Formats: sequence, structure tokens, C-alpha cells
Amino acid sequence: MAERSDRAPARWRRPFLRWLDGVEAGWAVPLLVACFVAIWTLYLAIAYAGGGLHPDTLEAWTLGRNFAFGYPKHPPLMGWIAASWTSVFPLSDWSLQLMAMVNAGLALVFVDCVARQFVTGHKRILVLLLLMLTPAYQFHAQRFNANSVLLAIWPLATWCFLRAFETRSVFWAVAVGCTTALAMVGKYYSIFLVSSFAFAVLAHPARRAYFASASPWISVVTGLATLSPHIYWLATTGASTFTYALNHANGNAVSSLGEVKNFLLGLVAASSVAGVIWVFVAGRRLKQFPADFAALSPGLRLLFYVAIGTIALPVLTSLAMGTDLPSLWALQGLFLFVVLVVCGTRYPIERFYTVNATVIVMGVALVSVLVAAPIHAVYRNINGYEEGRNFDAQAASELTRQWHEETGEPLGAISGDDSLAFATAFYSPDHPHYARPFEHQYHWGLPRKATLDRGWAALCFEGQDYCGRWMEWVSARAGHFVRREFAVQASLWGRPGVSRKVIMLLVPPQANGATPRSAAQDFSASKRSPE
Repeated sequence: MAERSDRAPARWRRPFLRWLDGVEAGWAVPLLVACFVAIWTLYLAIAYAGGGLHPDTLEAWTLGRNFAFGYPKHPPLMGWIAASWTSVFPLSDWSLQLMAMVNAGLALVFVDCVARQFVTGHKRILVLLLLMLTPAYQFHAQRFNANSVLLAIWPLATWCFLRAFETRSVFWAVAVGCTTALAMVGKYYSIFLVSSFAFAVLAHPARRAYFASASPWISVVTGLATLSPHIYWLATTGASTFTYALNHANGNAVSSLGEVKNFLLGLVAASSVAGVIWVFVAGRRLKQFPADFAALSPGLRLLFYVAIGTIALPVLTSLAMGTDLPSLWALQGLFLFVVLVVCGTRYPIERFYTVNATVIVMGVALVSVLVAAPIHAVYRNINGYEEGRNFDAQAASELTRQWHEETGEPLGAISGDDSLAFATAFYSPDHPHYARPFEHQYHWGLPRKATLDRGWAALCFEGQDYCGRWMEWVSARAGHFVRREFAVQASLWGRPGVSRKVIMLLVPPQANGATPRSAAQDFSASKRSPE
């Protein structure tokens, strides 16, 4: 049937076939990616119409407000990207939602760069369509943070690595060094990608020729040089990002086995829909898999070793060190297996199947936008979010209004519950600085008296006992303060939703107070625990 359809396609298939004809002409893939970004940005705008941005996205923006070569909690790439984006685009929900989906779109573009090393024509499209049926490029991507920022960096670094191994050229060697360094300042989990590159080279039959060239050594020197500002920052600030990362290494042999099991099952679940579609595409030809695997080209075999390394190395590390291992940490590497499966087939794939996959992807997208997104928005308007995203903009606006009434000055510093503090920094027209240094983010340290004298505010939700007790300690130190409660209520398209109470603490500036300084100076190193 597939061959017959390709010879005499139905009328409704012909526009799709003309689009597939444009793959090698250079316009079909950009059109697909542009449509993907547009429709999933629309999905986010509808699904989260009654709620603010995710706290992780707001945290990334908050980090980037003060440029640095490192931050105490995370490597700096996500902050750099958010700050660069908002230097051009407005501070709004749709803007950062678009940023998240552009990141996912760039990831697909770089995956296509990898795929076209091995295949031409509509097989390149099939790789992208299968990836669009995983949750990585929509739902994982919308939560822009240190994990999702790797979606684009990993395939870019992999493409450069493949080209460097094949050509041994100086340009691609430098590109590998730069992109792997970029991956490392995205998240230290990228050490598994870098290690997988090394493992792949050592396992490949052409390793001697590669090591005999200047390419690997140029890559190492370039990578270290590119990383050197961040390495210097680590050396001079106490490497707090390493400390934060090592907090995940607190398990034992039993818990590690559970983490590994859930890690592998999570990745299988994430790729399950794409896997089912591939079974229908390959059909009885699946039995050719062993022969196809044995006949992998040198480039695909190199990619296979990289893919195995990105799974095996974190698993071994988790078992050895007792680390946490959520599967979402590895979603950016799913493209490796999809490229291997599709590009490793030696038999031709009929365009009939690629058209069918396109229709399925379009159907999922349309149902998501027209049905799932409104249902999600209505549900969340009634039931709310755990982190209180429904109330972010309203709480920020009310706090700013009352601050102006009390002081007549712009709000310069905000603290309290992280979700509310990040949101106030973003949504308040004053855009106050997040006033807790990230190295003390989870210690609830007390602000210095000088900080309070300059003017300071905090927000907590009612019922957050730890936050409420901390407010009492701050009040005792401040002496002069205003503490109030106000109610906030979610609203969606004119319909009222869930409500909640917010506790507000205002410490007006003293007459001789100084101008607020950076967030890194705002809190003492006090680590007084609310427990």
C-alpha cells in the first residue's frame, strides 16, 4: 500500500509530498521548525493564560540580571540566554514562552544537522517528526532551566564532534572545544556528553588516526580556554555550584538501584510514542535490525558509542556515588537514539510513512492547542498550581502598590517565598532585585540591618510556616515594619478561580538609607534555621 500510495498519491497527500521535495532545497526543515515553534508557543499562551511563568524560568531571568561567569546555584548559561533575550524582547509571559520554544526549535535544527550527515530527503524530516512526539521539545522545553537549556547545546556539540572526527580540520576542532564548554556552563551533567565523546573515540577503529592529528588537542585547549573564566570563578568563590550539585549524591546502594530503574523507565516512557510510530513504519523490516546494526557506517558507529555513553556513564556514576538520577536530566540526549534508528536503516522508507507521521504530529499539535490547552487553563484556574503561579502577577502588583503608598519610592529589594520573590522581581513595574544571595537560598538567612535600612519587602503564602517564622525573625531585627495580609484570586478570561492569602512584610527605607546594592551584598551569611 505504501509503494502504491507513493506512485499514485491521494490528492490530500500531494501538498505534503511537495513539501518533502523541498527538504534538499533547504526550505522544508525551516518551515517545519517555524510551525512547531509557533503552534507550541500558542499552546503555552493558552494553557498558562491564568498562571504566570514557571519559577525555574523566572529564576533563570533573575540570575541573568547580574552578569557573571558563574552563579552559586547553577552554571551561568541559562541566565545569559534569558538576559540576552529580554534585552531585545519585552518582559512578558509570551516573550519568555517564545524564548523557551525557540530554544527547542534550535535543538531540532541542530538535530537535523546531525541527521543530514547520514541521510538525505524525507528521512531527515522523519527524525524530527519522531522527536516531536516525545515530551522533551514541548513540555520539558517550556520549563526553561538548566536542564532544558541543554536541548540545543547537546546536538550542536555532537554535530561539531562528528565533523571534527571526520575532517580533522582546525575549524571543527575549535568548534568542538567551544560547544562542549558551552554545554558545561549549561549544566555540569554535560560532563557525561564530553566523556561520551572520549569514550566513542577510544572505541572507534579510527581512533589512532584521530589522535595522531592535531584535532583532539586543539579541541581540549580551546575547551579549557573557553571554560577558563568559569573555572577562575569557581576557584575564587568556593565552587558553590559543585557543592549544590554534590547535594544530589546522598543515596545508598538500594536507593541508587531505584534511581537507575526509574531513570531508564522514564526514558523509555518518554520515547514510547515515537517508538510505536517507528514500529508501524518499519513493520516486518524490523527483523533486518541486526544486519543494519552490523553494517553501520563509521560515522553512525561513532554516534552509537556516544549514545551508549550518555546512558551508561550516568548510570554507573549513580550506582557508584549514590546520586539522584531523574530521567529528565537526560531528555536532551534522546535525539541520539532516534538518529541512529532512522539513519541506520539500509532499506528505503516510503514517503507514505513520513506523510502519515506528519499528519499525526499535526493532529497532536492541533488537539493540544484547541482542546488540551483550554482544559488545562480552566482546570488550573479552579485548582491552582502547587507553586502558586496563578497569583504571581496580582501579588506583585498589590505589593508594589502598597509599597508606593507607604514609602513613595520604587521597590528595590524582594525576598520571602522564592516563587513569589522571583515573580515580584519580574512582574512588578519596579523590577526589584531578588534579595537573597543564591548561596544562602535555602538557609533563610536574616538580612543585615543595613539592608533593611535601605528598604526591603517580602512575601509568603498563608500556611507556609517556615516562611512565616522567618518573617517574625526579620521583624524583630527590623524594628520598624509593616505587616499585612491580602487576598489574591486567580482569574481566567473573566472567570474567577481559586483564591489564597498572601502575607506581606514591608521594611520602609530609613531617611539616611543608602541605595540598594546587588543581591550578593543584601544578606548576611547567617544560616539560622527555621526548624
